[in-house]
Amino acid sequence: MSKIDHRVKVAIVKCDSYKREKVQEAVAEAVKLLGGIELLGVPKDREVLLKPNLLAKADPEKAVTTHPEVFGAVAKILQDNGYTNVKYGDSPGNPLISLEKLTEGCGYTDVAKEYGVELGDFEHGREVDFPDGRVAKKFVLCEEVAKVCLDEETEGCIINICKMKTHQLERITGAMKNTFGCVYGVNKSASHAKYPNAEVFAKMTADLNQIVTPRLHIMDGIVAMEGNGPASGDPVKMNVIMASTDPVALDTAFCNLIGLDQKLVATNIAGVEAGVGTINEDIIDVYVSGLPMVPDGSLTNLDNMYELIGNRDFAVERGKDFKGHFKGFKLLFQLLDKKPVVLRDKCLGCGICVEACPVEEKAIFVIDKKATYEYSRCIKCYCCQEMCPEKAIVVKRSLIARMADRVWKI
Repeated sequence: MSKIDHRVKVAIVKCDSYKREKVQEAVAEAVKLLGGIELLGVPKDREVLLKPNLLAKADPEKAVTTHPEVFGAVAKILQDNGYTNVKYGDSPGNPLISLEKLTEGCGYTDVAKEYGVELGDFEHGREVDFPDGRVAKKFVLCEEVAKVCLDEETEGCIINICKMKTHQLERITGAMKNTFGCVYGVNKSASHAKYPNAEVFAKMTADLNQIVTPRLHIMDGIVAMEGNGPASGDPVKMNVIMASTDPVALDTAFCNLIGLDQKLVATNIAGVEAGVGTINEDIIDVYVSGLPMVPDGSLTNLDNMYELIGNRDFAVERGKDFKGHFKGFKLLFQLLDKKPVVLRDKCLGCGICVEACPVEEKAIFVIDKKATYEYSRCIKCYCCQEMCPEKAIVVKRSLIARMADRVWKI
């Protein structure tokens, strides 16, 4: 299945707090275990674009976004090694918020200023053709991303600084999914409408990862998000910084640490099929540091990591999909499907969920200051749940589906 036949490195470094010194040591050690920052392979005057997860304006302790100290630690490595042209940015989930306000609300402004990292141009987009895409034949990329990835005279590289989180559409969001923030503005919502289920959305993501190709992926897993992610879940300590040059291998390591079958993650499978990365543990070399009973810098495997630091209780969707089990029985499939549900006691009727809904005839609207669904229009993209600032929308499976889980053990 895998198109990758060479060995791939994943670094896992223990880090149990966001204290600056600890984070800087952990990130530096992870990069060192991979072979050093020189693996970027670009001249030091070329642009290095840092792409954190800045989904929404949120306190860093809520684990919605990449913690600013992890971002700062990457910037410091570049500064210490003579890289002189470093920028950063992301396209937020809510296109109505400016990047300046977003970064300030996420605690990035002062850290970026300290290390001389400027905001890139994420306020403009550029259409890019991709005729080889399996499902996506073109993208509208943020201008800074297009400049770094595609313009020969300014070509540099991207460092993907992702967050360890759950995701209601794709089970998890890590290295593969974080590149979706390189898509410009409202085109992200349009993508959810165009690619409305986990499988086809994952294939689009794999297509994107063949245009946007970060040289290095660093995952903030010190405090992860479990449950109702990617924005309304619960923080949970995982106490790791992880890194790789292969986004699929990195997400595979994430899956391993939470006891999730990596083959159930659509972005993993799509990434393998597109040749973006590998889930084959036989060719993934894991280098570790700071973990109990394992010498620093030693080579081990993912099974060992799960036994040492894995979280068996991590709340994530583990059941297999029903797709194919009841083909042709549309009503039964709907009864077995999951859907977004409004927690009315938490809903403030702010309307952000309505703005986030990508379908032309909205599936959610506000009545009497409470969000309400018209499920016949809902495409199950969960943008509403993702963007709700009050954690007032959860994704639930029906009682029938939960009972079927036990019968079919899926």
